Amino acid sequence: VHRLVTYVFVYEDLISLTCGAVIIWYFAGSFEKNVGTVKHCFLTVAFAVLSALLYLLLETVVSRVSEVEDAKGFMPVAFATLGVSTTRLQMKRTLFFGVRVPVVLVPWFMLCIAWFIPGSSLLSNLCGLLAGEAYGLGYCFCLDFPESVGSKLDRVLPFSLLKRIPGLKYIPGSLAERRAFESSKINPAPGAYPTQSYYCSSPPALPAFQMQHPNAQSQGFQHSCTPG
Repeated sequence: VHRLVTYVFVYEDLISLTCGAVIIWYFAGSFEKNVGTVKHCFLTVAFAVLSALLYLLLETVVSRVSEVEDAKGFMPVAFATLGVSTTRLQMKRTLFFGVRVPVVLVPWFMLCIAWFIPGSSLLSNLCGLLAGEAYGLGYCFCLDFPESVGSKLDRVLPFSLLKRIPGLKYIPGSLAERRAFESSKINPAPGAYPTQSYYCSSPPALPAFQMQHPNAQSQGFQHSCTPG
């Protein structure tokens, strides 16, 4: 039973491990920013189990027609997160290798490309994509939990410990906290940048002979406010 989850950590060679690391960094990182760390961890386990169960169900049928690769690596879960993102995206079209295509077709194009990655299983990736799209369309609503539960889990172990690890970026479970976290990066506090401390000082007292010449007075003021 434990292999329903542990297969995502199995890699046969260095190439497949590198590809898996890139996929985890790109797809799982963006998905975590949208749902929070708590829900991301929960859905990672849920997508792994759903993809594995669907794979075991379809393997008995597909194996009669052609050879089936074993399910291994994080790629099925990555396709599940990609399926969720594309089904819930408001945008209808996007650029894919310089060509505008419907957003719903992007995961299927990626599925064809992933076929050429060493050690990847087409059937397991397909199962992950189907599980993610089923969740994105609302057929797996039992996997959802309210944000209040996610906020409470942020304060208990092991998630409360993850917040204290230096260098680890923890995403809160509440949408309001995530927006506040993003706005704090976009709108920093005053004085955060050195350029904000520079300003035009008041003009120095003009000599007596310049008071008699208005043109010289205006030139002297402009010179005192020149940047730099």
